[in-house]
Amino acid sequence: MKSISKILMALPMLLSFTSCNAQIKNATTESVKIYGNCEMCESTIEKAGNVKKVAKVDWNKDSKMATLTYDANITSKDEILKRIALAGYDSDNFLVPDNAYAQLPACCQYQRVKKTVAHTEEPKMTIGSTDQPIRTMTMETQEANQLTAVFDNYFAVKDALVETNGANASEKSKALLTTINTVEMDKLTMDVHIVWMKILNDLKEDSEHIANTKDAALQRTHFMTLSKNMYTLMTVSKVEQPVYYQFCPMANDGKGANWLSKESTIKNPYYGTQMLTCGKTVETIQE
Repeated sequence: MKSISKILMALPMLLSFTSCNAQIKNATTESVKIYGNCEMCESTIEKAGNVKKVAKVDWNKDSKMATLTYDANITSKDEILKRIALAGYDSDNFLVPDNAYAQLPACCQYQRVKKTVAHTEEPKMTIGSTDQPIRTMTMETQEANQLTAVFDNYFAVKDALVETNGANASEKSKALLTTINTVEMDKLTMDVHIVWMKILNDLKEDSEHIANTKDAALQRTHFMTLSKNMYTLMTVSKVEQPVYYQFCPMANDGKGANWLSKESTIKNPYYGTQMLTCGKTVETIQE
């Protein structure tokens, strides 16, 4: 009788798991340790990791083990765990930023285990060693390649606005939107990923608005917030050459507005030839 009882208790869990796999195509299942304390942690972890028909997370508060089921053609274990880390929960793969951990309710602030994350910290190498930090170098190269395309398209939009060429700005912004949409988030390092997740929707919205009009005046309005978010992204990314953060005090109805340039020479995208040299460099961003 006890055996039958155990089977009946396990049956709903089995059916639930089977149903989950049926909804997620190309399902891959993995187990990973995620640190937390209570039912509230369980709810937050699962909500952060779950994506309808793409990813499902089932976390056990007693064992601290999570079962990840996901469509391997759309997402990855790392991308799921990064979302969970952004919600405040360490795993054996990713550490939570201290400020995110501090925002957890007191009952959810678990005992943290100090450990090294290979691709977010500089590896220690022995002098004379020929060993190369393959994973770290690969992650940084992948990130740089992806974001360089985003930055280059932003600069192309800026150059079009310097010329007050709304049609060209529209085309360049379409290219910018394409590169934004093709960035593979799981290949970004943790600090860049955190910023990317915060500004992604705004980057897309501003790029779409600029792409959908040829009116330079309207484009410049959205270019202000686009530039602000690009600056936030560049300050945590690896830039291949110095980038100049510049400021025009006349733009935005006298409130001022910033932009980014690969040139130290002032070429104002908010007024073009009307006030081409109005502004100054307020910061130089470099690796």
